[in-house]
Amino acid sequence: MKIVIAPDKFKDSLSAIEVCDNLIEGLSKIYSNFDYISCPMADGGEGSLEILNYYLDLEPIELIVNDPLFRPVKSTYYVSNNTAFIEMSSASGLVLLNPSDRNPMLTSSIGTGELIQDAIDKGFKNINLFIGGSATNDGAIGIAHALGYRFYDTLSNPLSPVGKNLIKIDTIDSRRVTSNLKYCNIEVFCDVNNLMYGSEGASFIYAAQKGATQSQVKLLDEGLKNLVAKLTENDYKKISDIPGSGAAGGVGGGSIAFLDAKLVSGIDKIIRVVQLEKLINNCDLIITGEGKLDSQTNKGKVISGICKIAKKYHKPVIAVCGYEEKNISNKLGIKKVFAIHDRANSLKDSINNAGEYLTEIGSEIFTYLNKKP
Repeated sequence: MKIVIAPDKFKDSLSAIEVCDNLIEGLSKIYSNFDYISCPMADGGEGSLEILNYYLDLEPIELIVNDPLFRPVKSTYYVSNNTAFIEMSSASGLVLLNPSDRNPMLTSSIGTGELIQDAIDKGFKNINLFIGGSATNDGAIGIAHALGYRFYDTLSNPLSPVGKNLIKIDTIDSRRVTSNLKYCNIEVFCDVNNLMYGSEGASFIYAAQKGATQSQVKLLDEGLKNLVAKLTENDYKKISDIPGSGAAGGVGGGSIAFLDAKLVSGIDKIIRVVQLEKLINNCDLIITGEGKLDSQTNKGKVISGICKIAKKYHKPVIAVCGYEEKNISNKLGIKKVFAIHDRANSLKDSINNAGEYLTEIGSEIFTYLNKKP
């Protein structure tokens, strides 16, 4: 039996590469004629560059930029030939902030813009930007600021590019924008399909995870709505109805408006790099997984992308996860789910000892497969 093991990372716990290694350790404890193909995956979010670097020969470039709270932080992006690969989380990520510092009213994506500007200055014509894991809800005005855009209120006062100032924007000034920007091909990879604002938009779905209170969530949503209105008034591209525009606190939509970027499914990009469709077509079973199997899984995450290919080629899928929300696996057509939550003593236990639990689950999957008629 040929088994493709293609999981995402388990956030705050294990990388996708570690998930593969632990599962294979458990599956291989007893000799068999099973053939395991390790394919660590990502969906365009945090950790995507680690996975791309696993498959591609990328060269790192280190740079000091502003973190989400305008403090200096060392960040790295990667290059190959004429393409720069930039991960938003390395400059504007939630992981860069202590829990007490997380507040999307005050954070900015400016550091990500500084990485983009550096790549443009170095002559890279293709920019691949991966935007998951952000600490921001600024609609990409931080990125835009780093590239020369300026924002003003009704009294022509300059505005700092942070979430709380979205509602105050009255004028967008693009006169300082680098002329090289128009010669770049910018693709933005995301892992969700939320809209810019509204009940399923960036603020209402994600801002609380980034430290916003309920009242702040409403203000941030109104701010993104105001930003879209001002962009529309000034003949920028219409972004309010574009799936994924709400990704990374509105960076999905903002990058289309400010950078003339193309929004692309992150999982589709990784699938092409890995040549996963060919591997799935030639295998007997897929084992995939991610930290949480929930309502967001089917909106551009690794598992949903893999399940679509598996359905196309009529291949069975087993999923491993930290926690499964009720009935989600049925909607995705997953045959069997193994969850760490079912065997761990607590959430802390499941996170701290995920590797051991996944090795244990690997052994259980082996037993499960050998019991099949």
